[in-house]
Amino acid sequence: MSFNIGLSGLYASNKQLDVTGNNIANVATTGFKSSRAEFQDVYSALRLGNGSKTIGNGVNLANVSQQFSQGDVNTSGGMLDMAIQGGGFFTLSTNGSLSYTRAGTFQRDKEGFVTTSDGTGRLQGYAVDDEGKVVKGILTDLRIDQANLPPKASSKVDSTSNLKSTSDVINQTDIPFDPSNLKSFTEQFSTTIYDTQGNSHPMDQYVVKTGSNTWKTYTLIDGRNPNGSPVTGTGAQAPVASTMSFDTAGELTGIVTPPSTASNTTLTIPGTGTGAWVPSVMVGGVWTPNGAAANPDGIAINMASITQYNSVTYRNPPVTDGYATGEITGLKIDGNGVMFANFSNQQSKAIGQLALASFNNEQGLQPAGGTSWKETFASGQPGYDTPQTGTLGTIVAGNLEGSNVNLTNELVDLIKAQSNYQANAKTISTQSTIMQTIIQMT
Repeated sequence: MSFNIGLSGLYASNKQLDVTGNNIANVATTGFKSSRAEFQDVYSALRLGNGSKTIGNGVNLANVSQQFSQGDVNTSGGMLDMAIQGGGFFTLSTNGSLSYTRAGTFQRDKEGFVTTSDGTGRLQGYAVDDEGKVVKGILTDLRIDQANLPPKASSKVDSTSNLKSTSDVINQTDIPFDPSNLKSFTEQFSTTIYDTQGNSHPMDQYVVKTGSNTWKTYTLIDGRNPNGSPVTGTGAQAPVASTMSFDTAGELTGIVTPPSTASNTTLTIPGTGTGAWVPSVMVGGVWTPNGAAANPDGIAINMASITQYNSVTYRNPPVTDGYATGEITGLKIDGNGVMFANFSNQQSKAIGQLALASFNNEQGLQPAGGTSWKETFASGQPGYDTPQTGTLGTIVAGNLEGSNVNLTNELVDLIKAQSNYQANAKTISTQSTIMQTIIQMT
């Protein structure tokens, strides 16, 4: 009996050495989770038991449990490197077979898909619609689209500005508005707008103080009236003046643009119909329509944030929703796992969002190699959601989660396993000596 007990101890010690050795071997493996050998004693008993005099039959390996504690998150610098700070697993698809990992060493393959470093598994997440909004529900292969971002025609302009209340009044009877005459206007503001083909056009607004709390503003595009007519010379048309009125506190009360008599805080340049903007280009010294069009809804210039205080005249940088064609220049991933493509036109667009998986029983996952795990009956089915939802962690881009192996503890466990192995070997050696003594007595 003692031989069997000693042998079981040798086997258990050997398994403890294997588990500890595997932990030490993977101390530098990204996303690796250490394991722990767990043992239980063995007893032989009759159906009704043997009472308190039962002698054990040794030990066996009960389980090798993995420890899913957080590993250190360190900067790596890779564009697609990602770490999970908290719970959850990256989801991978290999020809339709799903696996789960904490190793965020991803790259882009020749087709643009985000894959593992060996190219075998594709990262899973949620796709986006044409407007860049994430569509949850169905997991898909995340892909970085290299296509250019199409241009967008400007439809609105918004900014905050102030007109100095003590500016000199300009008598327009004596000095009519002329964009080439600096004395005919008080201030000039310029904004870049875009047509349907992504061509840029300067939109200049000239403001003229015409009376107490009253200003006029003239809007020219490409140095001409929005409808394409010149301000001076052959075919010239007088620019339309919008009248702005302020109250005694310096707040805008309204703006009126002929022929309308309605007062509001938005100046609209129509995209179609009378007075519509006609995008043009200079050809041989002549302004010619360039084949593009304005936004059919026109351009709404928000004037609500204009004030008239006794301080310097200024305007904050304008905000417009139009832009030219853009080429992809980089990628950014936020804490929620949303992947943004950055473009050369200073725009960014969501191209997908990571989906993290969670399990009721992580210990039930089956190691599948390559620092990944497979779902089993014991682990339960995975639940998918976006990062920072519930118990799911945060995505840290440009970082990797290291192994959670504590090398000091593993070295101590090596000493323990070696001592256990030697002690069990001594049990067998002692039993052998006793057997030899008995044989010699007979």
